[in-house]
Amino acid sequence: MSVPAAFRAFRIHHDKAGYRAGLETIGLDDLSPGELVIRAAYSSVNYKDALAGTGEGKILRRFPLVGGIDVAGHVVASSDARFREGDAVLCTGCGLSETRDGGYSEYVRLESQWAIPLPAGLDLREAMILGTAGFTAGLALFRMMQNGQTPTMGPVVVTGATGGVGMLAIDILTRAGYEAHAITGKFEQLDFLTMLGARQVVSRRDLDLGQRPLETAIWAGAIDNVGGEMLAGLTRVIKPYGNIASCGLAGGHTLSTTVMPFIIRGVSLLGIASAGTARDIRERVWQRLASDWKPAHLPAICTREVGLDELHEVFPRMLQGESFGRTLVRI
Repeated sequence: MSVPAAFRAFRIHHDKAGYRAGLETIGLDDLSPGELVIRAAYSSVNYKDALAGTGEGKILRRFPLVGGIDVAGHVVASSDARFREGDAVLCTGCGLSETRDGGYSEYVRLESQWAIPLPAGLDLREAMILGTAGFTAGLALFRMMQNGQTPTMGPVVVTGATGGVGMLAIDILTRAGYEAHAITGKFEQLDFLTMLGARQVVSRRDLDLGQRPLETAIWAGAIDNVGGEMLAGLTRVIKPYGNIASCGLAGGHTLSTTVMPFIIRGVSLLGIASAGTARDIRERVWQRLASDWKPAHLPAICTREVGLDELHEVFPRMLQGESFGRTLVRI
């Protein structure tokens, strides 16, 4: 399959004319180098994409770049013998829309070391409903299990539960045999979170995690998308030898706590850096996401599907906290 001389891409610039982003017509030579060229089918919208697309966050390391930290599609050209024309692949993070051109393009060039063959059990659309958000949630559980977290220890709570990572984490935890609880500022979505598998939903407005170095232990572990005061509070209420997977900073990047939970209860704080995960772990997590951890409610979690020409409308809403679930980008 040949690549057309010109195709559409959502490109981001920052130069003397200012910060700007939008649809452009580009060619293959405009893209970052790589061993694979794929015809993109789907991407997704993550908080990081919204920051990059609006300039509200310093995400891109160079300009101009095509946006989009996720992509899935079919190989149309390969100089790596491991991949052939027609192979279905996905890529999340790994420098996309940061140091190299990303997934918001009809054709994408990838480094083969980061392209993951689409695992059996997922189609391209499902892979991008998961995207970085699903991979992050899956990686959080993977790290927690590596560090001894088991379902018999008790419930695992998910903060920021109505975001993409939060929803998928609840579904994945439930599929993996854990009892999932949810903390959310959108308590009107109680029924939705319960449908995903949350056995208990706590309103953020009613939440009291105390102020003492150690409070009454409530949960056996946590997947935290909020950071700041929420993360500090969680350290005080996790049961002995439980794990907190830190995935996000929607509530702030600072952390003020004590060493007491760590040296008295043996609580572990695990950093989840999904963008730079080693390939072998990346493949293992995706295999789980395509099989026994595959969320049971992917169609419901995908609450919006847009084209490349609608991205400029989606980003501001996400940054204003108006997004709900996952937004799929149809390319």
